[in-house]
Amino acid sequence: MWVAGVDGCRIGWIAVLMRVDDPRIHRIVTAPSLAAIVEAPERPAVIAVDMPIGLPERTEGSGRAPEQLIRPLLGARQSSVFAIPSRRAVEAMGYAEACAIAAATSDPSRKVSRQGFAIFPKIREIDALLRARPDLLPRIYEVHPELAFWALNGRRSLTLPKKVKGTPYGPGMDLRRELLRRSGLLPDGLIAALPPRGAAQDDLLDALAGLTVALDLARGGGQSFPDPPGRDAHGLPVAIWTLRQKPQGSTMTITRTEIEAAHARIAPHIRRTPLLNLGSAFGHDGPVSLKLEFLQHAGSFKTRGAFNTLLSNEVPAAGVAAASGGNHGAAVAYAAKQLGVTARIFVPEISSPAKIAVIRSHGAEVVIGGARYADAQDSCDAYVAESGALRIHPFAAESTVIGQGTAGLEWEQDGPALDTVLVAVGGGGLISGVASWWAGRVKVVGVEPEGSRALHAALEAGRPIDVDVDSVAADSLGAKNTGDLVYSICSRTVDHVALVADAAIRDAQRLLWRDYRIASEPGGAAALAALISGAYKPRSGERIGVLLCGANVELQKLAEITHP
Repeated sequence: MWVAGVDGCRIGWIAVLMRVDDPRIHRIVTAPSLAAIVEAPERPAVIAVDMPIGLPERTEGSGRAPEQLIRPLLGARQSSVFAIPSRRAVEAMGYAEACAIAAATSDPSRKVSRQGFAIFPKIREIDALLRARPDLLPRIYEVHPELAFWALNGRRSLTLPKKVKGTPYGPGMDLRRELLRRSGLLPDGLIAALPPRGAAQDDLLDALAGLTVALDLARGGGQSFPDPPGRDAHGLPVAIWTLRQKPQGSTMTITRTEIEAAHARIAPHIRRTPLLNLGSAFGHDGPVSLKLEFLQHAGSFKTRGAFNTLLSNEVPAAGVAAASGGNHGAAVAYAAKQLGVTARIFVPEISSPAKIAVIRSHGAEVVIGGARYADAQDSCDAYVAESGALRIHPFAAESTVIGQGTAGLEWEQDGPALDTVLVAVGGGGLISGVASWWAGRVKVVGVEPEGSRALHAALEAGRPIDVDVDSVAADSLGAKNTGDLVYSICSRTVDHVALVADAAIRDAQRLLWRDYRIASEPGGAAALAALISGAYKPRSGERIGVLLCGANVELQKLAEITHP
């Protein structure tokens, strides 16, 4: 069986045809018509084409249902999803006529973009072909390359655009090729191939993305938006298809090169936080290095990931949105203010007043609601879907994880050699980044409260699972579920997770204030709690690193702890 991924190009269409049972057998072709690809000698059984199929008589909202469903998934890449107008507008021959008809057949009234109008001839071609040849309907599927890359990226929006101002953007193109390589679905030589005459490199890349969906469909997979597909007045399907799930055997990996690039990107905007290197300390007979990340702008390490995400994406007019127990929100608010971007932060009711005050001090709008972090995240996601704002996730996003990994880079460059580092875990973005930096070279141990153990539970279960959250550190270490990205990274790079009691966290806060005059929040002291409580027992002379990650603490509460 053969399959094909197809995209439009300057001279017509570009297609990548491949044998399902032997991907080494493939070819890249261009053709003046889609019918020529359908009737190619290989007779592809599944053809995934990047072109709208099925046209509405009227539209409500921003285009057809498929476009409205997939835009929120693509983050800053959603602008690549054109709003397809009514059939009559697509059939219009002139731009002014198409705009007039589109405006009259849409609610709210919406005209046609120049870019959208440019593909109308190809939409008419595929529409005429399928209406004349209904026998082709089981073979031809509409796809969108960015939705395919979203699926290949663990169902997460991409951090880099494919094009900037209409010109292919090298880093964004490379990111998409890397996703194709990681999938294991296509041969490396095909991914690196040059396009034939008459087609551009991005045309070929989009056809390759479609090919991955065609392969998934041929193997019994595929997911449609909507599910099930709708039908237009002529019986044509109205749905955009993508891969059903992340390909088996693929893993999510953050590289040292990505972390180095992120550090260069964010260095002008962050503090290079200092180290406190001690001899024997905290009851341990070996050296201990403290990374004082609580001295970072906005009071925690999260400023790194916030800046990296903002500087890696095109920010829409609606600005940015984030859900946060406090520290992530403060970091996003700070970074947004520094870069001149509007921000809306959703926080749960358990958030500390001190952290909410920090968020507001940086000019962000704060929306308080929901008992736990997951409730705030749901509210944030709904707002992003409605407004088109760029969502900055505190841990389940590559740009966040890569940014947090820069703390490990600085630690290695500035400090002594280490055998083990202890890192507090909430959602897992920090430990995923640090462990990615030190993977295979330094033992990385996670530390979670006994009452908030999302990563410990995931590693034990062999997959991300929901957990109950009840801890003094819940406002910063209170994620219910790590998600796929964090689990995938940590299952390969984290040695284990040590659990600490709330009493041990309070003891660590007291010790830090008493001996070092460090005002630490509970989550910021959790990693040290593992060392002083014996939850992590180092061998004699072991060189230990402890990351102190946050200092957004209410001073009244700290006073109550340190002077009971």
